Amino acid sequence: MYLKSGKPFKNHSKQKGIGLPATVFLIVILALIIVAMSDLTEHSSLGVGQDYESMRTFYAAESGAQIALNRLFVGGQACSATKVDLDFDASGDKPGLNNCVATLSCTQNSIAGINYYTFLSEASCGTGFEQAQRTIQVRAHD
Repeated sequence: MYLKSGKPFKNHSKQKGIGLPATVFLIVILALIIVAMSDLTEHSSLGVGQDYESMRTFYAAESGAQIALNRLFVGGQACSATKVDLDFDASGDKPGLNNCVATLSCTQNSIAGINYYTFLSEASCGTGFEQAQRTIQVRAHD
Protein backbone atom coordinates (compact mmCIF):
# COMPACT_ATOMS: atom_id res chain seq x y z
CA MET A 1 0.00 0.00 0.00
CA TYR A 2 1.16 3.45 -0.77
CA LEU A 3 0.28 6.85 0.55
CA LYS A 4 -0.53 9.65 -1.86
CA SER A 5 3.08 10.74 -1.73
CA GLY A 6 4.09 7.41 -3.24
CA LYS A 7 5.86 6.15 -0.14
CA PRO A 8 4.89 2.72 1.17
CA PHE A 9 2.79 2.56 4.33
CA LYS A 10 5.06 0.93 6.86
CA ASN A 11 2.96 0.20 9.91
CA HIS A 12 0.06 -2.12 9.02
CA SER A 13 -0.75 -2.73 12.70
CA LYS A 14 -2.06 0.83 13.08
CA GLN A 15 -4.76 0.20 10.50
CA LYS A 16 -8.13 0.00 12.15
CA GLY A 17 -11.10 -0.92 9.96
CA ILE A 18 -14.72 -0.23 10.65
CA GLY A 19 -15.95 -3.18 8.59
CA LEU A 20 -16.20 -5.79 11.35
CA PRO A 21 -17.82 -3.54 14.01
CA ALA A 22 -20.27 -2.18 11.42
CA THR A 23 -21.20 -5.71 10.33
CA VAL A 24 -21.78 -6.84 13.92
CA PHE A 25 -23.84 -3.71 14.58
CA LEU A 26 -26.01 -4.32 11.49
CA ILE A 27 -26.53 -7.99 12.41
CA VAL A 28 -27.63 -7.04 15.93
CA ILE A 29 -30.03 -4.37 14.64
CA LEU A 30 -31.53 -6.75 12.06
CA ALA A 31 -31.93 -9.46 14.72
CA LEU A 32 -33.79 -7.01 16.98
CA ILE A 33 -36.09 -6.00 14.11
CA ILE A 34 -36.85 -9.66 13.34
CA VAL A 35 -37.62 -10.41 17.00
CA ALA A 36 -39.91 -7.37 17.21
CA MET A 37 -41.75 -8.37 14.03
CA SER A 38 -42.27 -11.95 15.22
CA ASP A 39 -43.60 -10.68 18.57
CA LEU A 40 -46.01 -8.36 16.75
CA THR A 41 -47.19 -11.22 14.54
CA GLU A 42 -47.77 -13.46 17.55
CA HIS A 43 -49.83 -10.83 19.37
CA SER A 44 -51.80 -10.12 16.21
CA SER A 45 -52.74 -13.77 15.71
CA LEU A 46 -53.74 -14.09 19.38
CA GLY A 47 -55.97 -11.05 18.95
CA VAL A 48 -57.62 -12.56 15.89
CA GLY A 49 -58.38 -15.75 17.83
CA GLN A 50 -59.86 -13.77 20.72
CA ASP A 51 -61.99 -11.69 18.34
CA TYR A 52 -63.28 -14.87 16.71
CA GLU A 53 -64.27 -16.41 20.05
CA SER A 54 -65.85 -13.14 21.17
CA MET A 55 -67.98 -13.00 18.03
CA ARG A 56 -69.07 -16.65 18.43
CA THR A 57 -69.97 -16.00 22.06
CA PHE A 58 -72.07 -12.97 21.15
CA TYR A 59 -74.00 -15.03 18.59
CA ALA A 60 -74.47 -17.86 21.10
CA ALA A 61 -75.91 -15.41 23.66
CA GLU A 62 -78.12 -13.83 21.03
CA SER A 63 -79.34 -17.26 19.87
CA GLY A 64 -80.10 -18.19 23.47
CA ALA A 65 -82.21 -15.07 23.93
CA GLN A 66 -84.12 -15.78 20.71
CA ILE A 67 -84.74 -19.39 21.76
CA ALA A 68 -86.04 -18.19 25.14
CA LEU A 69 -88.41 -15.74 23.43
CA ASN A 70 -89.59 -18.47 21.08
CA ARG A 71 -90.18 -20.92 23.92
CA LEU A 72 -92.35 -18.41 25.80
CA PHE A 73 -94.36 -16.74 23.03
CA VAL A 74 -94.60 -19.56 20.46
CA GLY A 75 -94.03 -22.72 22.49
CA GLY A 76 -96.23 -21.70 25.40
CA GLN A 77 -93.66 -22.53 28.10
CA ALA A 78 -93.86 -20.65 31.38
CA CYS A 79 -91.37 -17.97 32.30
CA SER A 80 -89.01 -19.29 34.95
CA ALA A 81 -86.21 -17.64 36.89
CA THR A 82 -84.49 -21.05 37.05
CA LYS A 83 -81.40 -21.01 34.87
CA VAL A 84 -81.49 -23.49 31.99
CA ASP A 85 -78.35 -24.52 30.11
CA LEU A 86 -78.49 -24.65 26.34
CA ASP A 87 -75.61 -26.69 24.91
CA PHE A 88 -75.03 -25.94 21.24
CA ASP A 89 -72.79 -29.05 20.90
CA ALA A 90 -75.51 -31.51 21.88
CA SER A 91 -76.88 -32.19 18.39
CA GLY A 92 -73.59 -31.79 16.52
CA ASP A 93 -75.31 -30.06 13.59
CA LYS A 94 -74.23 -26.53 14.56
CA PRO A 95 -70.51 -26.43 13.78
CA GLY A 96 -70.42 -22.65 14.08
CA LEU A 97 -71.22 -22.77 17.80
CA ASN A 98 -69.22 -25.85 18.85
CA ASN A 99 -67.90 -25.59 22.41
CA CYS A 100 -70.48 -22.91 23.28
CA VAL A 101 -72.98 -23.00 26.14
CA ALA A 102 -75.74 -20.47 26.87
CA THR A 103 -77.55 -20.18 30.20
CA LEU A 104 -81.09 -18.82 29.95
CA SER A 105 -83.36 -17.32 32.60
CA CYS A 106 -86.60 -15.36 32.58
CA THR A 107 -88.31 -13.07 35.06
CA GLN A 108 -91.85 -11.74 34.83
CA ASN A 109 -93.31 -8.49 36.16
CA SER A 110 -96.94 -7.42 35.85
CA ILE A 111 -97.66 -3.70 35.68
CA ALA A 112 -101.19 -2.41 35.07
CA GLY A 113 -102.28 -5.81 33.78
CA ILE A 114 -99.46 -6.09 31.25
CA ASN A 115 -96.90 -8.87 31.65
CA TYR A 116 -93.31 -7.75 31.10
CA TYR A 117 -90.65 -10.43 30.63
CA THR A 118 -86.91 -10.01 31.06
CA PHE A 119 -84.78 -12.69 29.41
CA LEU A 120 -81.14 -13.10 30.38
CA SER A 121 -78.86 -15.13 28.15
CA GLU A 122 -75.28 -15.71 29.36
CA ALA A 123 -73.01 -17.49 26.87
CA SER A 124 -69.50 -18.87 27.09
CA CYS A 125 -67.35 -20.19 24.22
CA GLY A 126 -63.79 -21.45 23.94
CA THR A 127 -61.33 -22.56 26.57
CA GLY A 128 -58.25 -21.23 28.25
CA PHE A 129 -56.76 -17.96 27.08
CA GLU A 130 -59.27 -17.57 24.24
CA GLN A 131 -62.41 -18.13 26.35
CA ALA A 132 -65.05 -15.44 25.96
CA GLN A 133 -68.24 -14.69 27.89
CA ARG A 134 -71.12 -12.44 26.85
CA THR A 135 -74.46 -11.56 28.40
CA ILE A 136 -77.53 -10.33 26.55
CA GLN A 137 -80.68 -9.06 28.24
CA VAL A 138 -83.94 -8.78 26.26
CA ARG A 139 -87.24 -7.35 27.46
CA ALA A 140 -90.61 -8.10 25.94
CA HIS A 141 -94.30 -7.85 26.85
CA ASP A 142 -97.60 -9.50 25.92
